[in-house]
Amino acid sequence: QFQQVQSMMYDLMEWRSQLLSGTLPKDELKELKQKVTSKIDYGNKILELDLTVRDEDGNILDPDETSVISLFHAHEEATNKITERIKEEMSKDQPDFASYSRMSSSPTHSLYVFVRNFVCRIGEDAELFMSLYDPLKSTIISENYLVRWGSRGFPKEIDMLNNLKVVFTDLGNKDLSRDKIYLVCQIVRVGRMDLRDSNSKKYTQGLRRPFGVAGNCCL
Repeated sequence: QFQQVQSMMYDLMEWRSQLLSGTLPKDELKELKQKVTSKIDYGNKILELDLTVRDEDGNILDPDETSVISLFHAHEEATNKITERIKEEMSKDQPDFASYSRMSSSPTHSLYVFVRNFVCRIGEDAELFMSLYDPLKSTIISENYLVRWGSRGFPKEIDMLNNLKVVFTDLGNKDLSRDKIYLVCQIVRVGRMDLRDSNSKKYTQGLRRPFGVAGNCCL
C-alpha cells in the first residue's frame, strides 16, 4: 500500500506543477483538474479516509448550500466511480519497478529556446508563432510563443533585441518518449493584401496572411 500511495503522490506532484504553470488551455486544464480530484478521492478511499463529494467541475460541495437529496446522489455517484476505479487498478498488471523508475527520473522537463535572429525577406511586419510539434501524431503539444518582427529586420519591441527567450515547461516522461519533437515556427505576414500594392489609403492595411513555416528537430 505504501508503494501504491507513493506512486499516486508522484502523479499528483507532476499534475500540480502543470496546473501551476498556467500554460494549459481551458479544455486541458479542466480535464487535468478532474484527473487530480479523481486520484485524490481514490487515495482517500484506499486509506479509509472520509469521502469528499464534488460537483461536475471537481469543486467540493457545500452542505449549507446543497440539498440533502443532492448530497445523497453525489455520495452515491462518487462511491460508484471510486469502486469502478478500484476494480480497474486491481485488474492492471503493474510491474514493481515502475515506482522506482519514477523516483529516479525527474517528473517534469523543460526546453529553453533563445531566439537570436529571424532571417526571412518579407518586406512587411510579421508575427512568429513558435511551438513544439509531434510529427507522428500531427499535433502541436505546447502553447505558442509569439514574437512580433518588424519590416526592418528587428523585433517590434526593440528593447527585446537579444532578449527573446522562452521556456517550454512541463514536458513529462510521456513527451520525452515520443519518437521526435520538432520546434516549429509559423510565419504570418501583417500588412497589405498584396506586396505589390502601394501604401496609399485606398488599399487595405493590417491584414494577417500565412507566409511560411519552418521546423527543426529538437528532441
